[in-house]
Amino acid sequence: MNAIEVSHISKTYGRKVTTPPHHVEGLGGGSVRALDDVSFSVGKGEVFGLIGPDGAGKTTLFRILCTLLLADEGKASVDGFDVVSGMKEIRRRVGYMPGRFSLYQDLTVEENLQFFATLFGTTVDEGYDSIKAIYGQIERFRDRRAGALSGGMKQKLALSCALVHQPSVLFLDEPTTGVDPVSRKELWEMLLSLKERGITIVASTPYLDEVRCCERVAFLDHGQIRGIDTPEVILDAFREVFNPAPLSSPEGDTTETPQNCNTIEAPSGVVGGASAENVIEVEHLVKAFGSFHAVDDISFTVKRGEIFGFLGANGAGKTTAMHMLTGLNQPTSGTGRVVGYDIRTEYEQIKRHIGYMSQRFSLYEDLTVSENIRLFAGIYGMKSEEIKVKSEELLRRLNFSEHKDNLVRSLPLGWKQKLAFSVSIFHEPGVVFLDEPTGGVDPATRRQFWELIYDAAHRGITVFVTTHYMDEAEYCDRISIMVDGKISAIGTPAELKQRFRQPDMDHVFTYLARQAKRD
Repeated sequence: MNAIEVSHISKTYGRKVTTPPHHVEGLGGGSVRALDDVSFSVGKGEVFGLIGPDGAGKTTLFRILCTLLLADEGKASVDGFDVVSGMKEIRRRVGYMPGRFSLYQDLTVEENLQFFATLFGTTVDEGYDSIKAIYGQIERFRDRRAGALSGGMKQKLALSCALVHQPSVLFLDEPTTGVDPVSRKELWEMLLSLKERGITIVASTPYLDEVRCCERVAFLDHGQIRGIDTPEVILDAFREVFNPAPLSSPEGDTTETPQNCNTIEAPSGVVGGASAENVIEVEHLVKAFGSFHAVDDISFTVKRGEIFGFLGANGAGKTTAMHMLTGLNQPTSGTGRVVGYDIRTEYEQIKRHIGYMSQRFSLYEDLTVSENIRLFAGIYGMKSEEIKVKSEELLRRLNFSEHKDNLVRSLPLGWKQKLAFSVSIFHEPGVVFLDEPTGGVDPATRRQFWELIYDAAHRGITVFVTTHYMDEAEYCDRISIMVDGKISAIGTPAELKQRFRQPDMDHVFTYLARQAKRD
């Protein structure tokens, strides 16, 4: 008997209006066919991937199988129980990790685990053997609040909470978004060990290396299953989605390109040819919290028009450093200047002359596309007539003109990202800071986002970007890699690969990150 059976499942939201292309899930106010006659099965003990572009319907399907949402049509069963009539039995048998961590940030590690154990009518002691291999890696931090954990540690705790009641089926909805490559590898090693215990695993992920860890994958697109097969077969059959033609790297190299696909060259005069003028200058910068040095004596410069990658594992100190450079936090010692202003004394001026975009987006979900543009332009001090002209130009360039009155919360993730980036540079800042801007986004959308980055650099805007996608690191002019609060390496991608004798940036990053000593 199969662990999961899905038969002709369909789900529609809302009433009928025109919706943006490529969006089938969650558009407020419209009739959206999130799932359209979906059928497939998953064998007991199988590692099964559910993949597809943003808004394909993956999360809706997960919620139906976890009995959190009712389908409009069709039937589904998990572990032999119908998702409607057998809801209580299914909830005892499944573990679920949603895309956004399900942890309670203000509870400690131990309190989170106890809460989830109680929720499922068990205790940590009863389920300890089933989570020992995973929970044992973070157990010494049992008194630390979940909100203070690194991304990798949160991941291990969330997985422990999902497994504490010893489920037979585990659902993972993009569980590694925002997590560094080393921690992602560790999670998948844990998942494959769970398979050995007979646990069925269904996972969605935008990372191709994780897709290849599955035995079979289903490609979901516009609410429909387009194909089910081994990862190699599906990734090849739909390579225009999962392996789009790569951008040229700053040194003119490209990653492997599908046959008959052309690469897009980086703008001349930007990649490999940034201005000699420094836009960021940092010397011996330190940020200490008591005796802990989150940032420990870092020095570097970034030139005008340069695309500078700021990499490091979760907890390495990247975000703390960015907060100092953007005027959100003050250094303990050391000096720094951003667009000519001192980060210690002129941080308010810095805020007015930079752009900033975080992984969690700075847009207002309850405002329309046009309202967000006007709001941020006004905050940046732009004049009304200039705002009007540039807004129309931006909407045309992004193909958003027909959707300018849509609420931002109704947009697909990829659309939100492109809009948030465009808003962050609407006032033509000297530098834009991008903190993991493409987390959880499919390869084709990420490529489109990087075209926007190249265009900004071509216009002389310096791009300071953090990312956990190592193929994106290849697109940067230069890269720094932080380990334990220090910059362990800095240089062009080619220089770093040569220096550490590694074939690609993923291997360079892993080599350096595994040298970390602090928790």
